[in-house]
Amino acid sequence: MVKRVHSLTVLPACSSRPGSMPMRFLVLTILVLSTLVLRVPADAVELSTREKRAVDTVNQTIRTAGIEYKAGNFSAAAEAISRAMDQIDIAMKVGSPDLLDAFEPAMKRISTAHAMLELEGVALPPFRRPARPSAKTGSDSTAAEPEMAASENPDEPTPPPNATPPKVDFAAGVSFTQHVAPILVGRCGRCHVSGSKGGFNMANYEALMKGSKAGVVVFPGDVPNSVLVEVIESGAMPPNGSVSAQELLALKTWINGGAKFDGTDPTATLSAGSGVAPVDEPTQTAMPEIKQATGKETVSFAGDIAPLLVDACKGCHIDAMQTRGGLQLDTFARMMRGGDSGPIISPGNAADSLLVKKLRGMVGDRMPAGGRPAFSEDSIQLISTWINEGATLDGANKDQPLEVMSKLAWMKKASASEISAKRKADAEDDLKLVNASSGEMHSVSTDHFFVTGTASKPTMELVASKAEEELKWAKTVVNAADGEEFFHGKATIFVLPRRYDYSEFAKMIEARDVPSNWNAHWKFDGINAYLAVVATDSDGDDEIATRLISPLVSLAVATRGMDVPRWFAEGVGATVFSKSGTKVDRDAKRREDAEISAAVVAMKDAKQFLDEKLKPEQTDRISMAIAASMMDRGRRKSFDALMRNLSDGLPFDQAFQTAFRATPAAYITQWLKWVKG
Repeated sequence: MVKRVHSLTVLPACSSRPGSMPMRFLVLTILVLSTLVLRVPADAVELSTREKRAVDTVNQTIRTAGIEYKAGNFSAAAEAISRAMDQIDIAMKVGSPDLLDAFEPAMKRISTAHAMLELEGVALPPFRRPARPSAKTGSDSTAAEPEMAASENPDEPTPPPNATPPKVDFAAGVSFTQHVAPILVGRCGRCHVSGSKGGFNMANYEALMKGSKAGVVVFPGDVPNSVLVEVIESGAMPPNGSVSAQELLALKTWINGGAKFDGTDPTATLSAGSGVAPVDEPTQTAMPEIKQATGKETVSFAGDIAPLLVDACKGCHIDAMQTRGGLQLDTFARMMRGGDSGPIISPGNAADSLLVKKLRGMVGDRMPAGGRPAFSEDSIQLISTWINEGATLDGANKDQPLEVMSKLAWMKKASASEISAKRKADAEDDLKLVNASSGEMHSVSTDHFFVTGTASKPTMELVASKAEEELKWAKTVVNAADGEEFFHGKATIFVLPRRYDYSEFAKMIEARDVPSNWNAHWKFDGINAYLAVVATDSDGDDEIATRLISPLVSLAVATRGMDVPRWFAEGVGATVFSKSGTKVDRDAKRREDAEISAAVVAMKDAKQFLDEKLKPEQTDRISMAIAASMMDRGRRKSFDALMRNLSDGLPFDQAFQTAFRATPAAYITQWLKWVKG
């Protein structure tokens, strides 16, 4: 089952230790009574209506934490504290210095509660005080509204969510546009439609079906395994409201019927009225046609424009907790669609493009807002030239995140040593974030790896040595230049001394939970290529080698190209491990075979697998089985040809089709027919 992003890890409670009750009494006093002693009334400073409401909301959430703590419900108390932290963070996105001052007592209580709850064995995300905004970025300044459309009045109360979604005639069927979308907007809108709380945004049907950073939340036809239903039934969501029995039944009926979309545009933003435009209703101004670059352009979107947008617009229109003015710039497709005011780009005509007008301050407030520096004239001219040349796309595809696209464009031009330096700097920053307790950190460099972490120096050196040895397995499938060039820059290995540290690494750096039986994994995001592994002083050489083989091979495969699918790299790594001669417990092998069989039964077709609509553990098991079929004796030449094609720079689909004389989807379809008999 996919776990919710940012779920709290509850460790064995320490309530029986000496001194526990006085600590609890102290925290209870702080959480429940300090609202009377320390609270600064919202009226004591000049706050807008919205800011006063934000202060009251945070204080109420902290009071809830105190009540849960008193009852011994430490996990629930921690969730309330986490929610209060999120509420402060969201409010300060457009808050004033006065609002930050008004939050001061609450932040002190949160800091104390945070420390005490961790003493009770409950892990929470770190609490970071928001930066103090400049005086002109307060709620009384329209410049603080980082949006491309007309700013709303900050003193005007926020409209309540739709409390009465339309009733459903179940006999006539459940419609996404008419029934499901209004429920989502009404019950989840503030956190997950207008915002992306917990890394989950469902501003449109496409985003909903994509799921969160932790995985898919809606499995068509599979209500029990759909996390969206699970969190509603458990009462975890929505945190400040409820979903009626009829609404929940409507969601279940829609999912059970295949979670189908009946609108005109699956990427259209859900509206507070009826969700999205129904089939017979015309949509807003059509977005400009997306055209691929011809190679004759003088400006590259991926290499020149995307980095500018990512740097200036992140937090407001890219990876934003709250989308302002309906404008999302996370992908090229969303950028071309525009916001509430319509498209912001007119291909071939920079002078009439809203984007250029906003950057110059010709319409409304100059963008970017919120105190961020204005674009230089050279940057605006670069964007204008790109638009005048047709606003074409030279990235992998229109739905690729701009952050990834800009990283890949940089990596194509960078040398191995430049990439190594970038990876090392990022690894050191990530480790500082994870190492909140300021434990001693060590680093070791080898021919292929930068090894770093909080494990002991001897353990670090052992992992580095074994990684170099076990790289021989990666070289059985990857033919590449040795040394720093093998991973196109040295790969990073994070070595963590405890399973708890490893779990926290995944939460902090990757915003996800890892399965409880994992002790190593890999990741490649276009630039950074790393392994994270648990290694203690008591682990022997063989134990560490066993943990390294599969992720090392997978990382080597993933770094052969910019678009190598995760399923392929993961499957090849698991297959090589199975052939490495490493001893595997018989019971574990039987469980693995049973899991593969169950995953095959659950798999309906190749599209379901390639679209990542299966549960993550099912995808991994099937990936291994498919990769094993590609690497068997009868198809090994084709597999080797595929790997050579990738090393030569061919896109994955083209490399695959050239080697196997079939598309990946066609190959998987035939494989599925074969295994199902």
